[in-house]
Amino acid sequence: MKWHEYPQNIKVRLITSFLNRTVSSSVMPFMALFFAQEKGKIWAGSFLIVTVFISFIVNLIGGYISDRFPRKKVLLITSSLSAMTFLLMTLSLLPSDRLIGLFAVSYIIFIVVSRLGSPAMEAIIIDSTTPENRKSVYVIDYWLVNLSLAIGTALGGMFYVNHQIELFAVLTFTSSCLPVAYWLWLQDVSVKQLKKQHNNVILDVLSNYKVAIKDAPFVKVVVGSMFIFAAEFSMSSYIGVRLANEFEPIDFGGFTVDGVRMLSILNIENTLLVVFLTFFINRMVNHFSKQKGLLVGLLLYGIGYVTVTSANIWYLLVLFNFIATVGELIYSPIRKTEQSNMIPDDKRGSYSAFSNVSFSGADLIARSTIIIGAFLVPSMMSVYIGVIIMMGILLMYTGLFAGKPVLQKVSVMNKNTKG
Repeated sequence: MKWHEYPQNIKVRLITSFLNRTVSSSVMPFMALFFAQEKGKIWAGSFLIVTVFISFIVNLIGGYISDRFPRKKVLLITSSLSAMTFLLMTLSLLPSDRLIGLFAVSYIIFIVVSRLGSPAMEAIIIDSTTPENRKSVYVIDYWLVNLSLAIGTALGGMFYVNHQIELFAVLTFTSSCLPVAYWLWLQDVSVKQLKKQHNNVILDVLSNYKVAIKDAPFVKVVVGSMFIFAAEFSMSSYIGVRLANEFEPIDFGGFTVDGVRMLSILNIENTLLVVFLTFFINRMVNHFSKQKGLLVGLLLYGIGYVTVTSANIWYLLVLFNFIATVGELIYSPIRKTEQSNMIPDDKRGSYSAFSNVSFSGADLIARSTIIIGAFLVPSMMSVYIGVIIMMGILLMYTGLFAGKPVLQKVSVMNKNTKG
């Protein structure tokens, strides 16, 4: 599927998300550092933990809202409020005695409104594609996400320390352009909207997610994804800590690579591989069945991360990080596409929001590996990660391909599309 063939809403969604993510990723990864410097480590840690829980709860509400109301209206309101929060953050940094209280409150409001709008953004891809062309859209979306993160992180590394105000000013301007772009170019697509079932809003939200929880194949995919993602997330938790403490520094022509720098090299390698190999690998995978592609990708991913978990030699780390990334490039678009095909028409926002449990759960599992790693040697941690990945592969594969409910839903969606 070529760019000019994409529906207008897909183009708007991909372009605006790329620009916004590029600028925001130059700032958001430094929030822990910012609050730690301004208010202390304990305050910063406690504050950010609270925002994680707020984000999780509000994301579920956002899924319900995106199914109950027109998605364009939801995005116009949430994007406008996000721009206002960035403006307040920028203004709070202007006085010599920074208004950290105002900045913190603005940051929380930003978390709330951005998570309210996020499910609607995800649902737009499903609304504007068919099961046949959806994978190609997810491939380019996956590529743009990683490219924007790479560019944004690089910009943040260069300008965050000495040009914070300028970065937030640019972020405010970019965010202010989003609602304008949505108003001008985003089309109101006629989609089946969720009907209100209870007068009590809380009961209505809970009953909406009750359907998703009862969807056993979809829950399998969500839980399986959680186990799979945990391996990758452990790179910034257990693997990062282990390399910092155990990796023997090596010297390359006067440049010393210690554990922290080795971790940075692995992250840079991952990003560059995604940016340069995504489309090449996708063309290769198109020659195989979805089932075979998913299994091959997950097995390569698992072999890579199981080895990286305990390896302490630089060339082994680089090689198996390469294998893990190639596995991710193979399985990720297939998982995303097939998971989207499972979602009922009137619950696309809610199901998308519920699927984010994968990321929250994976983050918790990854953080727990630091504690478990204090009691297990690295080789046993590889076994532990291997078991988690195998459980994830089993759940994900059976959820996506080993049940009639999945096939029936895809069939129904195909009929609706043709009709």
